[in-house]
Amino acid sequence: MKPLDNLVLAWRTVRANKLRTGITVAIIAFGIMALVGIFTAIEAMNESLRDSFSTMGANAFSLRFKERRVGFGRGAEVSKTNTKNQRRERKSNTGKIITYHQAQLFKQLYQFPSAAVSIGLNGSRNLVVNFENKKTNPTVTMNGGDENYLLLNGYEIAYGRNFNRRDVESGQDICIIGKDVAFKLFGSRFERAIDQVIRVGGNKYRVIGVTKEKGSSSFLQADNIIFATYTNVRQRYANRNQSFSLAIKVDDVNQMESAIGEAEGVFRTVRGLVVTEENNFYVDKSDSIAETFINLLGTIAAAAGAIGFITLIGAAIGLMNIMLVAVTERTKEVGLIKALGGKRGSIRSQFLFESTLISLLGAIIGIILGVLIGNLVGSLMDTPFFVPWNIVSIGILICSIVGLVAGLYPAMKAAKLDPIVALRYE
Repeated sequence: MKPLDNLVLAWRTVRANKLRTGITVAIIAFGIMALVGIFTAIEAMNESLRDSFSTMGANAFSLRFKERRVGFGRGAEVSKTNTKNQRRERKSNTGKIITYHQAQLFKQLYQFPSAAVSIGLNGSRNLVVNFENKKTNPTVTMNGGDENYLLLNGYEIAYGRNFNRRDVESGQDICIIGKDVAFKLFGSRFERAIDQVIRVGGNKYRVIGVTKEKGSSSFLQADNIIFATYTNVRQRYANRNQSFSLAIKVDDVNQMESAIGEAEGVFRTVRGLVVTEENNFYVDKSDSIAETFINLLGTIAAAAGAIGFITLIGAAIGLMNIMLVAVTERTKEVGLIKALGGKRGSIRSQFLFESTLISLLGAIIGIILGVLIGNLVGSLMDTPFFVPWNIVSIGILICSIVGLVAGLYPAMKAAKLDPIVALRYE
């Protein structure tokens, strides 16, 4: 028999045993669905993270008084330093906030060519913003910055103007609002917001600008935000122990290391450190927090892969058992084929084709369901539709191997049957 004849005969056998085939396909599909679904959701979140935290670009970095920590769930925090480093840091002079005067002094002293420096200060979260009879949900964030803050955080002005140095020095009650806040209060005509007075919490602010849409992700609501000057936020919202942050952006990415080195030297002077003391601040590149998140998601992906692999092992065992039952049921049929001149290779190929077809059917169904479920989970966190073609390819390859391995022993057993004994089998 030709290979095509064996394939057609195997397909007819698969179609003829709907219940047996359906159960096996469902087991395999479940394992592949778990693998592809989890990896699809994680890859979609990875893309969202890269988009969210690439706003400063590869040519920017920030100075913070302590390392940025990332948490999944309550109380679960992860940082980039190892335990040994953390023990050493606890003995050092870390933990001292960046004060208002230190931030201003650094901006004055740092004179790296073609570098922009921004001072930032976090205000309140979960604020309600009102205008006339309209108000937002209590989810708006207030951040403080200077004339370079929007630039270094990836925002652009759509209507109105940016802050200037006079605004920063005076600390007056003016603000720039994000697209989501503007839409909630003023509808689609964002330009109407300019020069209007809104109430942010218990304080009144005059709107001087509206930012362009930046987009939301599963981790950031980048347009549901209000910006004031850091001097204003310091007066209205900040507490005494709150630290300022410093962001630096250079024009040429090749100058990053030089810019970081000079920034460390200037800031050590500002912080009053002597030569023998270690830095009591941290340098964060713009993609560091995204990489930390992605590493955490990678751990989750590894655990999910282990679970899916165990499921596939169970599916392979189930498929082998079903193929062995098929050999027993079709013993007389195999004997008849051999009596008519059928060769061992043809019989072996037929059973291998049959097990591989069942496995690939499970793979196709599992991949489709996995991609849909993974993107459904991703859509709940505003991630774009994503198809992990590399995982899809790996899933098909794995199922092909599972089908071949699971069908190999039953196929060899069928090929070795004695035709005389097989024909007399009842």
